[in-house]
Parts: sequence; structure tokens; C-alpha cells
Amino acid sequence: MPTVAEALRQFAPAYLQQHADSISVAEDKVLGAITRCRTGALGGVHYQCGGCGSDHWVGRSCGNRHCPNCGHQRTQAWIETQAAKLMPVHHFLVTFTVPREVGLVLRVHQRDGYRCLFDASSQSIRDVGAATKSLKGCQLGFFGVLHTWGRDPAVYHPHVHYVVPGGGVKLDEHGHALSWQSTPKNFLFHHGTLIRVYKAKLADELRAAGLYDQVSREAWSKDFVVDIQPVGHGVPTLKYLAPYVHRVAINDSRILDVNPETVTYRIRRKGNVFQSKTVAGEDFVGNFLQHVLPTNFMKIRHYGWMSGNSKVKVDEVKWLVWLMLGWTFWLGSGYAPQAEPLTVPMKCRLCGGVMRVIEVSYTSLSSQGIRPEHGLTYYDSG
Repeated sequence: MPTVAEALRQFAPAYLQQHADSISVAEDKVLGAITRCRTGALGGVHYQCGGCGSDHWVGRSCGNRHCPNCGHQRTQAWIETQAAKLMPVHHFLVTFTVPREVGLVLRVHQRDGYRCLFDASSQSIRDVGAATKSLKGCQLGFFGVLHTWGRDPAVYHPHVHYVVPGGGVKLDEHGHALSWQSTPKNFLFHHGTLIRVYKAKLADELRAAGLYDQVSREAWSKDFVVDIQPVGHGVPTLKYLAPYVHRVAINDSRILDVNPETVTYRIRRKGNVFQSKTVAGEDFVGNFLQHVLPTNFMKIRHYGWMSGNSKVKVDEVKWLVWLMLGWTFWLGSGYAPQAEPLTVPMKCRLCGGVMRVIEVSYTSLSSQGIRPEHGLTYYDSG
């Protein structure tokens, strides 16, 4: 089965040679990591099955957040962590995009541009929420995830998805939490107001970063797309966002063919219609690299009482919601159903027994005469 790593291994050397003057350190590092991931070049992990006693050597994962083969366990752990922060109330998915002209500037100045996008959109949610009748006097808590691609990795489309609970925490004059106040299930903010505020704030952020003059004036006369969708209890939205948290743009299941000249992959169009697309190998590498984030850039950000430095803690907010719903005795009794963990122990592919780590090698397995098993049958092996 063809993979993203196979395509990058085949075409990245020529791409790097052709673009040696423009390739960034982060992009070079990503290519080096993905092309060696689980091949044994990074070393390996020796597992032993507790059931049949069989030994298994698996090539170490690269652990890079852009790698399509890594992040399975961390993705599941992220869903569990974020699900624990969700309130037992209705939620909204709020998505902020930019016109193509603004996107071109963000692509060149990624670190400052993405920060401007985060700051403008998060401040818009905060300020419009404070002016909304159902949320006046409340502090919101929400988080956002940056995406730079759509259905086709060849298209650069920077946008931020925010998961926003339908309500806020009433605070006293000292900033202490008093109660939970809900919004209607089908209304969070006035859509037109949110767009106007976001557009103005993004312009202000770009000015402060010295990027405003690089955006053509025509861009500001265009419609800025901001979408607000009610998404129920929020867990399905987490599962939608999760695959993009620890990987980028395209996964192996979409790669249909890799030949000496081209790469063919599958695209899902509107209406759940799938099409195949064939691009030159070096174009595929360039399309993939445009989604590589700056080193140490935070693509997931928390705000309000979901922020780690908030005076009002998530557990405190959850207790207030339980009080509002009358769940406190039920949840405290131990009879309430508990969420099943998504992370499970690594199991042997021969007998299904639980495997344990015997040793970890950080030198190439080929130099030790060890041939690793196919890494995709296992979870991440850091």
C-alpha cells in the first residue's frame, strides 16, 4: 500500500535540491523525520507478548506532529483530555477563515500571521459574547485549533476552529464564579456582528505586526467567512478535530499510487463524492510542506476558564453546571456512567496478548542486523 512517507522518500531529495535556498529548518526537519519514521533508522523498541511470549521489534516513531503515521495514542489521549473539559451542555463550532489575499500574507509570515489570526478571532468571541444578552456578565471558556488545509492539501486555506460551550460563568466583583448561565441551543452570537468585529480586529492585529500593508485593499471589501454551527454535546466535534491535531494535511489511506513521476491521492468533494487527483512528485512535496508549522508554534490554544492560568478552574465550572442541571447527587453517587478510555494497551498481533517493553534502542536496527516489523500494526513506539 503506497504511503505519504514513501512519496516523500522518493521525491523529497530532488525537491530539496531544487529549493535549497528557500527550504526552512522546520521543513527540512519534518522531511527527515517522516521519511525515517518506523523504518528502523531511528532505532527500535523491543516488545514481548505476555501471552505467547513472542518477541517483536518495531521501528521507533519519529514523533513529529506533522507525521501521518504518528500521533495515534496522543490523539486518543487528547480526545479524552478535552472531553473531560467539555461541559454537559450544548456546544458550538465557530470557524474563522480569511480571504485568499490575506492567506497569501499569512503563508509568507506564518508565525506572526497565525498569531494575528488566533488573537483576532479569540478576542472577537470574547467581546461579542460580552455584548450578547444571554452572556452579559459571563466569562466564556473555549479552545481553538488551527488548520491550514481543506479537502485538497494542494490548497492553502488557513482557518481556526473553536469549540465554544453554550453558556458562561457568572462572576462576582472579585472574579469568583457564582453560577452557570446557558444560551439558547440554536443561538450563540449574532453572526453579522461577529464578522464585523473579527474583520476589524484582524486588520488591527495585522497593523500591529507590520503586515497590513502587504494585504491588497480589495481583500477588505470581500466577505469574511465566519461559520457558527450548533454541535450538541461536543464530543463528535472533538473526534472530527482530533485527527488534525497531531498530523497534517493528508494521511496514508488517501494515497492511491506512487510511481517514479507522480503521486495520486483521493479527495472528498462536497456531497461526500470522492475523486482522484494526480500531481507531479515534487509538487506533492511542496503542497505538503506548505502546511508545516513554525517550530514550537502552538496550534491548539485555550481561553477564558479553559486556560491553564485562569482563576476559575474547569472543575469549578463543571460543578456549577451540575448544580444547574440537578446532577450533583447522581454524579457523586457513583452510579453515573463513566466514559470508557480510548487508549488501550498494545496487543500482540499473533495472539492478542498484552505486550510489554523489554528494551529501547536508539541506534539503527539495520546496523544491528534486526529487521523491524511493519510499524503500522502498532501504536506509537517512541
